Amino acid sequence: MTRAFEQPATLALSEPPGAVLEGLFIPVEEAPAAAVVAAPHPLMGGSMESPVVGEVAWACQKAGLSSLRFNWRGVGASAGTPSADLAQADADYRAAVDFLLASEPVPLVACGYSFGSLAAVRAAQDSPQIRRLVLIAPPTSMLDADALCAFPGEIFLAAGTEDEWVDAAVLADVARQCTAAHLELIADCDHFFMNGLDALGRALADWWASAPA
Repeated sequence: MTRAFEQPATLALSEPPGAVLEGLFIPVEEAPAAAVVAAPHPLMGGSMESPVVGEVAWACQKAGLSSLRFNWRGVGASAGTPSADLAQADADYRAAVDFLLASEPVPLVACGYSFGSLAAVRAAQDSPQIRRLVLIAPPTSMLDADALCAFPGEIFLAAGTEDEWVDAAVLADVARQCTAAHLELIADCDHFFMNGLDALGRALADWWASAPA
């Protein structure tokens, strides 16, 4: 399968007036769902150019989903200043959700890598259009397990066994508490998936193929 053409996307922020984020939108004709894919922490080099973010977007396309990845404010051509402010991260994620809802009026999948995965969980609490979650390397010390387990849809969780930010035992326990969660632990892989990117892509593709429509 060849990649669909990526299109530059401009995501309007509610404030400050006129501020926008940059994104990359991959539309898939007659897609049954569309995915927002959020990057890692903007103060730690996180951007939509992350190989992990790109791999998730590619896996979504292979599954027939449209996708949108974006840069947090202050990263790349996005307006503003990078920060650790969760309210700003939530507003950025909301701008991506709003863009997809306007472009693709279909159910949404909230995806994120590391810091972005935590934003995806929070977005799912406020957006009933979000029907599935894809969380890559969610830092377990900051993961809201109650919010995650309250999510009614399918959940894909993945992390490396050597990830210093993810306690695999804690993540496995959270997955067991959730109604419909699939956990993929990738052996000998750290937080950056330098030697686990292919395995991550295959695992996500297999989950898409087996998950209920």
